[in-house]
Amino acid sequence: MKYSKYNVVIIGSGISGLFLANKLSQSSDFEDGILVITKEQLFSGSSALAQGGIVSVIPELNSKDSIELHIKDTLKAGCGLNNINTIKFVSTNSALVVDDLIGFGVEFDRNETGKLNFTMEGAHSCPRILHSEGDSTGRIIEQALVENIQKAKNVEIYDNTMALELLIDTDNSCKGLISYNWQNNEYEAIYSSNVVIATGGIGQLYLETTNPAVSTADGIALAYKTGAKVADMEFVQFHPTALYCKNKATMPLVSESVRGEGAKLVDTKGSYFAFDYDKKGDLAPRDVVARAIVSQMEKTDSDYVNLDISSIGLEKFKKRFPTITYLCEENNIDISDCLIPVRPCEHYFMGGIKVDINSKTTIKNLYAIGECASTGLHGANRLASNSLLECAVFAGELASILSKDTVLPPKKNSFKIKEIIEKFENLDVDILSDGNEELLEEKFNELKVAMSHNVGIIRTQKSLKEALFKIEKIEKTILEGNFKENRRKYELQNAIIVSKLIIDAALKREFSIGAHYRQDCVSQEERKEILNDEILLK
Repeated sequence: MKYSKYNVVIIGSGISGLFLANKLSQSSDFEDGILVITKEQLFSGSSALAQGGIVSVIPELNSKDSIELHIKDTLKAGCGLNNINTIKFVSTNSALVVDDLIGFGVEFDRNETGKLNFTMEGAHSCPRILHSEGDSTGRIIEQALVENIQKAKNVEIYDNTMALELLIDTDNSCKGLISYNWQNNEYEAIYSSNVVIATGGIGQLYLETTNPAVSTADGIALAYKTGAKVADMEFVQFHPTALYCKNKATMPLVSESVRGEGAKLVDTKGSYFAFDYDKKGDLAPRDVVARAIVSQMEKTDSDYVNLDISSIGLEKFKKRFPTITYLCEENNIDISDCLIPVRPCEHYFMGGIKVDINSKTTIKNLYAIGECASTGLHGANRLASNSLLECAVFAGELASILSKDTVLPPKKNSFKIKEIIEKFENLDVDILSDGNEELLEEKFNELKVAMSHNVGIIRTQKSLKEALFKIEKIEKTILEGNFKENRRKYELQNAIIVSKLIIDAALKREFSIGAHYRQDCVSQEERKEILNDEILLK
């Protein structure tokens, strides 16, 4: 067992974690340094895959926009389950975040006059999305943040490393964590005044996702195991337009900006159908469009629909969306007929570790930012491109809070922390049985099947209970099995915890709203009408 000490440990190296590390590195308050832990290497998370862009509410540069309008759009997309104070906080700080990103070296696309180029996306009332190199926004932002952080003298990066357990003291405060370098099979006790979870999403709980292999819900499970509260766990967003690649689990995203630029959804028989389901048509909220596509696929007995980009024009499309063009070429998809095959798949998680406006969890000195955090911004359904903005705004605010409130780790361990450390000190990794690694993968795939088929875009009480039954059987196998302590086992254990939390929340919310669609229950509006009728009858 190795031992180390840092002022701040950030678990995760996406845009939220890197933005925080960059802001903290500018301060002289951290003599013991800042540590960033990443499960693989930099650029291996979801942030670098973000295409569409980042919301930026700058009325002085964009006369059609206002903070009030952005609040209204976010509330409408989130079905009113959002925290209005959080939306206002994020919207108000968006211009500052854009300035910070430009200061870090991010170059956003500009028009022919040199002004920032705002584009349109679904459920927005006006163009307010900034993008970089067309559809490479996440990659460009992350690249700039990485380049800056690599120059910082007070920031260290651990790659190929997972956080396994938090060091929670008797006063319910976090004093650090146990990490595991899965390449060296080495454990380390890391003491820290502040621990920040920024581990991203849950995509790998599903068979089809836009998320990379690292998105196994680790941070949410890590926090929950220590007693931190979670919220909005039933709200899993399925992006309507992932690139349909037959027999491929990780499906590249086809950004909502494509529809924002004028592309239309058309089924395999050539019929435009979006307006049959919602008055906003192709630019309706994501949950509405996703369900519309599922319905249309069933009607046409097809595995996909198409995005018709003819109104944009093929050459203009290639220039505006070079990443999507490349992804089509890479997957042998010919778009010369201006049709791109798409279907919905898991994309984003609105729920997560419950935090306040200062990113504080219910455990002292433990914070969460980014997709793994439930801030109240998104409500029942995330408005397009609000996520990158949320990452940067909360990370920037947390940097100022941590700078003012830094305490060195304890000199002596309490009995509770000693107990946690001893558990790993006594773990003899050399004599552990290899177990059946094929069985481990088989069980992970069974979990994905259960979640995809039963806890997907359309749910019922029966399907949810069936998923829970199957996942509890998987959990029993892992608990009773002889599996080597390795990355995959830890990931599956985390996936089981979070899957059960999602199912439990989905069972408890017995009406449809936003991304949570219960086919066996009435809608929120119908539920209100029933309740009103019952009150009148009384």
